[in-house]
Amino acid sequence: MIDPNLFLKFLKDRRSIRAFQDNKIPETEIEMILEAGRWAPSASNRQPWEFILITNKEILLKISNYASYGKFIREAPLAIAIVGKTKVSLKWYIIDTSLVTMNMMLMAWTLGIGTCWIGTMKREKVKKLLGLVESDYVLTVLPFGYQRGDKPKPRPRKSLKKIVKKI
Repeated sequence: MIDPNLFLKFLKDRRSIRAFQDNKIPETEIEMILEAGRWAPSASNRQPWEFILITNKEILLKISNYASYGKFIREAPLAIAIVGKTKVSLKWYIIDTSLVTMNMMLMAWTLGIGTCWIGTMKREKVKKLLGLVESDYVLTVLPFGYQRGDKPKPRPRKSLKKIVKKI
């Protein structure tokens, strides 16, 4: 088992990274990130997902133009599109693919690789660009890369008193 205090420290240390070095990510580390995603829980173990690895700079540039707050994706040496398969799980694909995304983000951080969830994008345009079918849902396109510059400072968090209610 993992020491809970170390795990909490790890979670508090993680940051969203929006500036990347050009360095290529080794295949072994990409594989670990994909495995972390693959092992995410899903409703009824349906695993309603597909992962699309994107290294083509032209495609990354186009995706960055479809992402209001994700222009930095064009700098990443790798991005992974997390796609929900609505025909596999009509009700739960967003939750299931969100769990995949967090697993991948946490694994990347353990490997010294930064990423940032891009939530706002023109999903239909990204779907078409990636050659997906109508029933597919692009949850996010996660950029991955080694951090360029200083690690962002921690952002304030609400206290437990403000977010926990006991009944």
